[in-house]
Amino acid sequence: MQANTISASAPYRSPDFHPLDPPTAEEITIATHTLRTWFAENGVKAFKFITVFLKEPPKAAVLAWLQWPTVSKPQPLERVFEVHAIDLLTGLAYEAYVRLDGDRPKVKKVTQLDAGIQPSLTPEELCNAEQCVRKDPRVIKLAAEVGIKPENISADGWSIGWDKRFGNKRVQQCLLYARFGKDENLYAHPMDFFPIIDMNGTGEVIAIDFPPHRTAKDGSLSSKTRLEPTEVTFDDPKDRERIPPPLEPHEYLPDLGKFEMRKDIKPLHVVQPEGVGFVRKGNMLEWGKFKVHVGFHPREGIVLSGISYKDSDLPGHSLSNPLERPLFYRISLSEMVVPYGDPAHPHYRKFAFDVGEYGLGYLANPLKLGCDCLGSIEYLDGVFAKHDGSVEVVKNAICIHEEDTGLLWKHTDFREGGRAHAVRGRKLVISMVCTVANYEYGIYWNFYMDGNIECEIKLTGILNLYVLGQGEDPAGFGTQVAPRINAHYHQHLFSLRIDPHVDGQLNSVVEQNIHCLDAPTGSEENWAGNGFTTSRTVYKTAKEAVSDANADTERSWAFINESNKHYASGKPAAYKIVCKDLPKLYCKPDSYVARRAPFAKHHFWTIPYDDERIYPAGKYVPQTYEAPADSIENWANEDAPIANADIVSYLTFGTTHIPRPEDFPVMPVDTVKCTLKPYHFFRRNPTLDVPSVKDQKSVAANAAASSSQDSQTGAGGESCCKL
Repeated sequence: MQANTISASAPYRSPDFHPLDPPTAEEITIATHTLRTWFAENGVKAFKFITVFLKEPPKAAVLAWLQWPTVSKPQPLERVFEVHAIDLLTGLAYEAYVRLDGDRPKVKKVTQLDAGIQPSLTPEELCNAEQCVRKDPRVIKLAAEVGIKPENISADGWSIGWDKRFGNKRVQQCLLYARFGKDENLYAHPMDFFPIIDMNGTGEVIAIDFPPHRTAKDGSLSSKTRLEPTEVTFDDPKDRERIPPPLEPHEYLPDLGKFEMRKDIKPLHVVQPEGVGFVRKGNMLEWGKFKVHVGFHPREGIVLSGISYKDSDLPGHSLSNPLERPLFYRISLSEMVVPYGDPAHPHYRKFAFDVGEYGLGYLANPLKLGCDCLGSIEYLDGVFAKHDGSVEVVKNAICIHEEDTGLLWKHTDFREGGRAHAVRGRKLVISMVCTVANYEYGIYWNFYMDGNIECEIKLTGILNLYVLGQGEDPAGFGTQVAPRINAHYHQHLFSLRIDPHVDGQLNSVVEQNIHCLDAPTGSEENWAGNGFTTSRTVYKTAKEAVSDANADTERSWAFINESNKHYASGKPAAYKIVCKDLPKLYCKPDSYVARRAPFAKHHFWTIPYDDERIYPAGKYVPQTYEAPADSIENWANEDAPIANADIVSYLTFGTTHIPRPEDFPVMPVDTVKCTLKPYHFFRRNPTLDVPSVKDQKSVAANAAASSSQDSQTGAGGESCCKL
């Protein structure tokens, strides 16, 4: 093997090496040390590292390594890391590529980015925001005017989103709250002004914004406070009185809230006495008939790649000799945007890109056994770079376990002497939980025994809250969830990037609509008036594939392999997108949100595959005024052919959240999901070989809780029950 290619037997790699493995702590340290040396030799004297992540090898190289069917010309594999850093003296950002698999580490390329282009915010910057505002004399004075001491000031640092007053500075807007005790719910005490800080250099406060309040009877704002400001100002508000934060505590922690806890909840355990049903080797997982590589990315969080299914129900194949059928090359949450609905300044700046501005991996929780996940668990750690080039390790960032899913399928022959046969299902769950300031996202990738693959997102945490004046009404843009505490209306719109490889690299996308027959009732074609059917359209070009949901026709999309037809239906092998959580973007098409997050304008996009095209709002998202050239709207506008091609699709799904008092002080989980479902892919129900079992641990509800009944579960094929 040539020296410029990576080998699975390279001395610093595990035998379980995969070319898409995320960087190890050692590799991150080597990469930052190598770039630090380059900076010293090239006159960059003071800098901070922002992120280090795998520069994924060309798809053609990975496909050859996987031995998947491909039409691409094989390419050599290299172990390269992309590094983003900022010069603290000039404010300019750098994009560097460091190769680690040669004879010695090597800087392949360094690009100085144009002024104003900002890499993602870091956890260190978000945490430093609070210390910066607490020591600013203007902030201290304004807080004192409403009775708050410096030590009681808390801040959530946010990307500023859209504000042209600060030129090319790297800034954060700080949403302020008061906190009077350790672990207290600070969001119960929102404050009435927003400092803005310079994140490079000293972290000084460079402006303070005062949101207007709707004190008029009609809830209106003055034109002065409605318009975008053009000048940096620290002035106290001239058009309203200062508004102190509400002081009533609203706790969610049991010890602080002094709740009387329920006593009617009995223990419920998940037990697997014979161990788990999956096998993990490094970042590779095999579960049932699925194979999948699990990556950790500081930006996208969990990245799934190389997903395949071992099909044993094809002619010439069996359980001992299945055919490995590729399904998807790569799937991830490539972006999301959270637009808020209040049009007043500066609330319209609150439309966070929780992937591109903050990074789901950066914000991953260390998961706790028996709390976040139940049962027999395996974990993967997450690692990312800190400002000084050292490594932060998130222990147990990714949880892997199995869950019972209830009935998989059942049929009862109701005739005398007939049998009932019931089969229970289970799923493999690959999950993480990310805390983005006030909000939590539980991200669950579920693999089911019937071939379904599901992205499930559970939204919880605490609402973004702002203070109301005495007697002020939210005026149709929020809900007063507690006295003088306003939760603004908002949306969560996720962009799911799907790179299909259904039985091969060349796939197409088909749109399906269901409609009633045009022929009138009483006609020869539709005599009873009951006729309905489907229409199917294979997209030919990227422009044609820009599509939106249609509830009237139950519009759906599927990835098909036109060269592989089902033996009975004659339809091409496919994986269909099944998703009911498809809200529209309620911001105007020319709004700041739509211009920066063009993926949210439509539910579905498909473009030709390109190694460099991953992020639908661009690689560098913070402080953009328009989506850059490398974003989905421009890619689709090229109108390239996408039929029977190497393609990638983006699905926009999510939820519109109109808050309710029941979401306060902490929000019960709300769930959105998208499923990739086999259609004409298997010869028949692929779970006929799943045994029907009777759980010996299940007892009648009135049985003694201390029963010593054997906990073993049978594994035979006999029916669970008979008639």
